Amino acid sequence: MSTLDIRDLHVNVDETEILRGVTLTVRSGETHALMGPNGSGKSTLAYAVAGHPKYTVTGGTVTLDGADVLAMSVDERARAGLFLAMQYPVEVPGVSVSNFLRTSVTAIRGEAPKLRLWVKELKETMKALEMDPVFAERNVNEGFSGGEKKRHEILQMELLKPRIAILDETDSGLDVDALRVVSEGVNRVAAGGATGTLLITHYTRILRYITPGFVHVMFDGRIVEEGGPELAQVLEDKGYEHLRPVVA
Repeated sequence: MSTLDIRDLHVNVDETEILRGVTLTVRSGETHALMGPNGSGKSTLAYAVAGHPKYTVTGGTVTLDGADVLAMSVDERARAGLFLAMQYPVEVPGVSVSNFLRTSVTAIRGEAPKLRLWVKELKETMKALEMDPVFAERNVNEGFSGGEKKRHEILQMELLKPRIAILDETDSGLDVDALRVVSEGVNRVAAGGATGTLLITHYTRILRYITPGFVHVMFDGRIVEEGGPELAQVLEDKGYEHLRPVVA
């Protein structure tokens, strides 16, 4: 079992403090939903844990199975088992999806998969995500629709089998069909029991397809409320404002 442990995390962007003491633990086999309005700090948490240089950690700790994540480079974090599905995936011109994924899998597994087995594995995973096989020969995210980008992120997740997956607004820009397919992919990975998932969203619609065991609500860089899946229904009924902290 793997554990991502975030303790009293403080993060600045330039000179502005965005996270003001976040504590959160995600274990293998668990699905957590981190919710909150725009600008509450949800994406900042994701990128700080992943190691984006724009985000400066000024206090607190992040460990993965006891190892200091903050002391690792970005690629070391990925090899250790951290995975980030970005809200806005970047284009990689000149690199095909197939080559990108095989290189990534090789880095994680420590050896290149045999080509024949790799082609079979890739095709089967793409089929489960209802992706055209031709997609594998396109350049990474170049000219992709929003739904194609998000399916590609989940394709990576299914192939890499991370210890901890952080999904930053994976539901953003998806139509109903794409939302269903992407959610099924997330559920397949979670069902294996080896991956802990932190699903970041400010909508409750994806939670109709993915049922979290834990729901956390963030406001102004802090987690202000925690509970089970019933908390998501409260948010659906009442919105976020009733949880806004009262400042004296």
